[in-house]
Amino acid sequence: MKEIGEVLLTRRKELGLNQTELAEAMTLRGCPVTNQAVSKWEKGTTQPSARQFLTLCRILEIEDVRGEFSGGAEGVFAGLDRRGRRLALDYVQLLRDSGRYAEYREEPARVRTLPLYSLAVSAGTGQFLDGEDYEMVEVGAEVPEGAHFGVRVAGDSMEPRFHDGQIVWVRQQRSLMTGEIGIFLYDGSAYLKKLVAREDRLALHSLNPKYPDIPVSPELPLRVLGRVME
Repeated sequence: MKEIGEVLLTRRKELGLNQTELAEAMTLRGCPVTNQAVSKWEKGTTQPSARQFLTLCRILEIEDVRGEFSGGAEGVFAGLDRRGRRLALDYVQLLRDSGRYAEYREEPARVRTLPLYSLAVSAGTGQFLDGEDYEMVEVGAEVPEGAHFGVRVAGDSMEPRFHDGQIVWVRQQRSLMTGEIGIFLYDGSAYLKKLVAREDRLALHSLNPKYPDIPVSPELPLRVLGRVME
């Protein structure tokens, strides 16, 4: 077993450092010491703390800490001198730099939050997306990437595809093609409907046959809030 001071002295001289330069290098790494402290370590009158010791090993390029201070390499370094251990460590670094043998680390799941509105609350207020009547909810991979907000369905007018209380996710946009399902603001109320063409005008169509179409009057503006993503 080699004394700590003996190893520190030998490695410092091999690297061409004096005690002051070693102390300055430690200070630059956030571990301030004086050259007098280095001298005491090398003489064996005091010993570095755990943090100081690890900083010393990094500066003095002592990779195989256990082998260096035990007097002989152990484990995968067994039977190798210092130069052999250095070459082995150089090869390890080459493997790291290649990127081909990197340890797989699963990427943490990205957390998304989207606003969730309620059709029931928004109906009759004339406020939707412009108001503050929503809650922010965390969503996962089941929600399409292109979604901008969610709507909680109220009622059964869009049965059997959409059910009362179900959340649908919507891509915010200002126009829709006929045949597409979206969220609309019309005559002061918010709707989840299918946009259809009926003779000379557009209409908001319910999938449930119990509910008649809502004709869109040219005198009342129809605002498209977004397309439902399925």
